[in-house]
Amino acid sequence: MRDLNNEYQNSDNRKYAYNFDYIHRDYMIKQFEPLLLNATNILEMGCFEGEFTKKLLPYGENITVVEGASELIKFAKQNINHSKVKFIHSMFENLDLDEKFDLVFLIHTLEHLDERTLILNTISDLLTTNGKLVLIVPNANAASRQIAVNMGLIEFNTAVTEGEKSHGHRVTYNLDTLIAEVERSDLSIFDFGGILFKPLANFQIDKALESNIIDEKFLDGCFKLGKKYPDLCASIYVICEKQA
Repeated sequence: MRDLNNEYQNSDNRKYAYNFDYIHRDYMIKQFEPLLLNATNILEMGCFEGEFTKKLLPYGENITVVEGASELIKFAKQNINHSKVKFIHSMFENLDLDEKFDLVFLIHTLEHLDERTLILNTISDLLTTNGKLVLIVPNANAASRQIAVNMGLIEFNTAVTEGEKSHGHRVTYNLDTLIAEVERSDLSIFDFGGILFKPLANFQIDKALESNIIDEKFLDGCFKLGKKYPDLCASIYVICEKQA
């Protein structure tokens, strides 16, 4: 039996979330704003402490948030008090919603799931006719991770490290394996790519920002470069829709 309230705790050598993770979400909003501007009902599956939920507040008319960890959804409710947001504490495998959604976000969550095809099929059933799922995962081929492999710190790009295992990771995706995962489900792929070229590890980016070695303009440059080199980005994504 998994203890979701334990999996998000920091370990001795690895944080669950770095400052870079929150910054990275700003670029996700920037990447997918055209979809957000056309969405009425939005579903976020997995909210951590609700920071991405806050970024969704300017968009849509209704936001539904589903989270399996009881402590996290309690924190997120305290963090966000807004009439358009509804929180649901549920495991995704047991999710039962009557609503349909124009836009669903599953961000850095698929790699934590045991029943991935089941969940993707559940999301397909929750989409409106023209609805989209934005599926984002950490990238096994990120430049920083490939450097770590060549340093001997990680065995191979798609390895699940001990630190990742302690935080509930089941798999590490590259773009090919992410696309293959989606193709096993009832969803079809509308678009795919990468978000934010990543030359350094999360903790290194945090330190570089704190020391003013890099700044927002540097990260903006990484965001633009990521469009040219999606396979070297911090995260990879697929935009999915119902099969025709």
